[in-house]
Amino acid sequence: MTLPSPALTWIIAGLATAGVMLRPFKSSEAVWAVAGATAVVLLGLLPVRDAWHGVLKGEDVYMFLVGMMLLSELARQHGFFGWLAALATVSAKGSAIRLFALTYAVGIVVTAFLSNDATAIVLTPAVYASARAAKVSDPLPYLMACAFIANAASFVLPISNPANLVVFGGGHLPALVDWLSRFGLPSVVAIASTFLAQRFAQRHALRDEKLLPAAALPPLSVSGKIAGAGIVASAVALVAVSTAGANLGLATLAVGGGCTLLVQAISRKDPLSVARHVSWDVIILVAALFVLVEALDRTKLTGDLAAMLHEGIVRTPRLAAFASATGVAVLDNVANNLPVGLVAGSIVRHGALTHATAGALLIAVDLGPNLSVTGSLATILWLAALRREGQRVTAWTFLKLGAVVMPPALIFSVGALILVH
Repeated sequence: MTLPSPALTWIIAGLATAGVMLRPFKSSEAVWAVAGATAVVLLGLLPVRDAWHGVLKGEDVYMFLVGMMLLSELARQHGFFGWLAALATVSAKGSAIRLFALTYAVGIVVTAFLSNDATAIVLTPAVYASARAAKVSDPLPYLMACAFIANAASFVLPISNPANLVVFGGGHLPALVDWLSRFGLPSVVAIASTFLAQRFAQRHALRDEKLLPAAALPPLSVSGKIAGAGIVASAVALVAVSTAGANLGLATLAVGGGCTLLVQAISRKDPLSVARHVSWDVIILVAALFVLVEALDRTKLTGDLAAMLHEGIVRTPRLAAFASATGVAVLDNVANNLPVGLVAGSIVRHGALTHATAGALLIAVDLGPNLSVTGSLATILWLAALRREGQRVTAWTFLKLGAVVMPPALIFSVGALILVH
């Protein structure tokens, strides 16, 4: 029996997503996404022209990711993030609770201005090193803080998460002033709720922890200072570009590339040493996912979902916002939030959604992954960073804490979104 084309498309997409999440044979996530994208083209489910059109849809996201990864690697190589983590350790003054709060604070700043992936890739090893230097018996609460704040703070600004560009792509990205009016209060609520829930869940571990008194703050090298200044300048530039409603991806790539060339020239180092450490397979992964979503669009399911959601908005607009957020948050943890964000973006473009419902979809795409380790690319990168440090976190350990942290943050932040609309 021959399967209908829509069913076959969804089976291929499901298998590709499973491969991305499970990484059989310890292969790269990009391998499975590319295999799925290739399959839908070879089987005639998606014409080559449409597949290429799908790849081009991600142009802004690719430039954004490359720019951010250049900035992150630059900061890592020149010790800027390690110095920030050391500053947090010294400022903790021997208090585990204060160190926990400072880790959150640094994570908020890094996520808001450099994206959640930067928090996962660069800040996590720095926090681990700081925890070890302070002779912490269990570094997990501080490492979990990196993972949770990377997602909870990822809709503070449009640049805080590549998924924001996916959901509001194609000219739908609000200007910065409009973005802050929509998501400012929900972001504060999500960050505060996430912090309080994790703080409560791990209160015994933090209360009983005794830290080794911190040594004096180590000096930051000249190149590290320049890298830090470049990152601050880039954050200001990106906020300015976002305010003007210009192309964030191109601006991010220009800032990341420019900072890399400047810092490496001043420190007399090869710029390629930064570029070589960029995870280029992430770009391939995202491009393949855009192709898969283009194939899914041809099944008309996203159009049907948009129509259903629009009908729900007409009947019960507030309930529609909560219901859509809940559904997307669950799907994040089944299929990863990047492909789910791509589908959500298609729904936003297909239907005339209210600001509250479109915003609820974005909040769910960003915040929903705090339930499980498979929820977001940032969390997957966080796990990879922990593996390099020899630290293991099981899916069950994360899920137990995520079940306490994510649901209230989602409910309260979507509620705050509805209040401002």
